[in-house]
Amino acid sequence: MDKTAVIVCGSSGKMGQSIISLIEEDQYQELIFIGGVDIHYSENITKKPINIKDIEDKKISFGKFITLKEALHFTSSVKNRVIIDFTSRQSSLVHAEEAMLYNVPIVIGSTGFNEEDIAKITGYSKHMPVVLSGNMSLGINVLLNIIYNTSKYLGKDYDCEIIEMHHRHKKDAPSGTALMLANAVAEERKLDLKESAVYGRCGEIGERFENEIGISSVRAGDIIGEHKVIFAGNDEVIEITHKAISRNNFARGAIKAALWIKGKKAGFYDMRDVLGLENTHE
Repeated sequence: MDKTAVIVCGSSGKMGQSIISLIEEDQYQELIFIGGVDIHYSENITKKPINIKDIEDKKISFGKFITLKEALHFTSSVKNRVIIDFTSRQSSLVHAEEAMLYNVPIVIGSTGFNEEDIAKITGYSKHMPVVLSGNMSLGINVLLNIIYNTSKYLGKDYDCEIIEMHHRHKKDAPSGTALMLANAVAEERKLDLKESAVYGRCGEIGERFENEIGISSVRAGDIIGEHKVIFAGNDEVIEITHKAISRNNFARGAIKAALWIKGKKAGFYDMRDVLGLENTHE
């Protein structure tokens, strides 16, 4: 069996460590972790070509690289490579371009991208497959379909508010997941999120305007991730909540995407493609 060779960008981070730990479990025998990319590596940096046999024979545990370009260069003899990237907006844009230049599929779990960034990544995806998602969890992506349907059946008579909570170290707000959920509501209601979104409230704000979608962010402690979508009518309130208990939830989704992307044609994909979830709103 030809194994899928995984390069993890952000390998020293919490998500990177979760992904590597899961890959090295017996249940993922079709995968092998061959290289980590992280700017924080300072010792035992790999400066020569490596292959899967080196790792299987335990000549090295894995390749350590400062840049993805180095990782792709020194593993160029390895077949079936795939990149999993959990870094930052800026780093992921660089990594997506380098993945294109080496024609290696990439799974991106970073957040904070703007429209221009998405356009760039979409352009790169014309040359190799890309999976991009603000949230890799099965539960969130099932929830996304639920939100589409809830928005459809309740209509604009129900006010929508989204509250997201994350740990104190998260750098972007609102979360990519909150924006995914808000976009689902806006799309189903035929709204432009740029015009409808209100991010937090303060001071004398007046009454809620028609078609407003409220998005609020909390940063505290070590909260892994919690998202609540509220639909409030005149006589009832519906609350739909997802709580991440462990980062392994996202790591398993990223690994599933890495397995799925193997052999796929060039294109721009998301987790609903990976999970085979129907776009029920279409």
